[in-house]
Amino acid sequence: MRIAMWSGPRNLSTALMYAFAARGDCAVTDEPFYAAYLAMTGLDHPMREAVLSSQPQEPEAVAEALAGEVPEGKPIWYQKHMTQHMLEGVPRDWMGACRHAFLIRHPARVVASYSKKREEPVLADLGFVQQAELFDRVAQAEGVAPPVIDSTALRAAPEARLKALCEALGIGWTPRMLRWEAGPKPYDGIWAPVWYHAVHASTGFEAAEGPLPELPPAYARLAEAALPAYEALAEHAL
Repeated sequence: MRIAMWSGPRNLSTALMYAFAARGDCAVTDEPFYAAYLAMTGLDHPMREAVLSSQPQEPEAVAEALAGEVPEGKPIWYQKHMTQHMLEGVPRDWMGACRHAFLIRHPARVVASYSKKREEPVLADLGFVQQAELFDRVAQAEGVAPPVIDSTALRAAPEARLKALCEALGIGWTPRMLRWEAGPKPYDGIWAPVWYHAVHASTGFEAAEGPLPELPPAYARLAEAALPAYEALAEHAL
């Protein structure tokens, strides 16, 4: 089984990848279209040259690999995808072989976290609109809404939410998903030193989140612009 998990940045996506890797029956792939995205957009992200050197820059090559053999012969292949990477012209035919799920987080929390790593983000950087478009595409293709998991609910009740997600994906639940070793992982993207500090210090999901953060006016407007896309998917959250 191939699982494509779709989120924007700063959505708890790396922790969820670690949870699936901890199962023991999962191969995991970390943001396979990142280099292609940087090459296509010319964006100046942290560690840009290292990212470009670490992955294929041609989206067709990435798509071909995703349609190929499952790494390590594992029964499950968990793919962590960033919705903003799916630019026009990036192949989507490989998606038909995947089970899809969507990880969401309130825009105010995303903006507060993302802006600490990369200043002055714009809506397209955060993936909300792209996530809603991909959700609609998958729902139309499959005739049913794919599973959605909200990171705030996941942190508040990790076992319950992970059990619900596994059931929705048609895979067995294991408590191994609740814990992992601290530190970097061999399957981390090369960009991990910039983005993964907190999750590298963790051994499981963090405690429940507090109130929504207060944002300066420009960032508050950005979060407000992302809110309709977030709310559309939140209606389907497990």
